Amino acid sequence: MTEILLSLGPRKKVLEIGTGSGYQATILAQLVEKVYSVERIKPLQEKARERLGKLGIRNVRLVHSDGIIGLAEFAPYNAILSAAAPHEVPEELLMQLAPNGILIIPVGTSDDQELRVITRDGESLNFREKVSQKVRFVPLVEGLSN
Repeated sequence: MTEILLSLGPRKKVLEIGTGSGYQATILAQLVEKVYSVERIKPLQEKARERLGKLGIRNVRLVHSDGIIGLAEFAPYNAILSAAAPHEVPEELLMQLAPNGILIIPVGTSDDQELRVITRDGESLNFREKVSQKVRFVPLVEGLSN
């Protein structure tokens, strides 16, 4: 996912859906100006915050929130990467893309997922979509977990 992101040009502000351990956020922090990362499971978010602090990473903002709705208060994003697969692309994420922004997201059921790369066409609300490859990610579920 990071390779796809980088191949499409520089990105200043990125939203990551699914912080997990903080690994991807750490990588992204080296490559873009600002990373916002959403995690629905509070203990995972707290551990990631601790790791990022120990590494001295200061350009990542971690938020305990429901990833399926994104993080509208800091939108628009030049790119959004999701580490979990919804059955369909959430409209909320598309609406948080900046002009020419990209959304990289696995989509499908637990048995049949594909990684999609969706690009916003300039200032319009038109989107171009291509399938990158078959993948298998955890499902993107709604709600928070403490």
